[in-house]
Amino acid sequence: MNRIKHHVKKGDQVEVISGNFRGSSGRVLAVLSGKQRVLVEGVRIIKKHLRKSQDNPSGKIAEREGPIHISNVRLLEREKPEKGAKSEKAKKTKRAERSEATPKQR
Repeated sequence: MNRIKHHVKKGDQVEVISGNFRGSSGRVLAVLSGKQRVLVEGVRIIKKHLRKSQDNPSGKIAEREGPIHISNVRLLEREKPEKGAKSEKAKKTKRAERSEATPKQR
């Protein structure tokens, strides 16, 4: 199964550029790749009626984010990689610097 590449990932800061929620921005909570939709924090808040259960003895009306189409968002800021993780580009440049800095001795 092929993975579909999108211009946004989980944790990125995005802005909604079209639709009813144009102008609002937030962090991407999830990317629903199969449906080409994203959940953006604080955008398109919907009310979900929950049935009575052990967790909610009297039932509940929960508010949560609804999905919007991925083409309606623009990337503002990419999430920073973790501290311990290094990119491939950084590894290659470090190797190149090290080889240039130490001349061969015979």
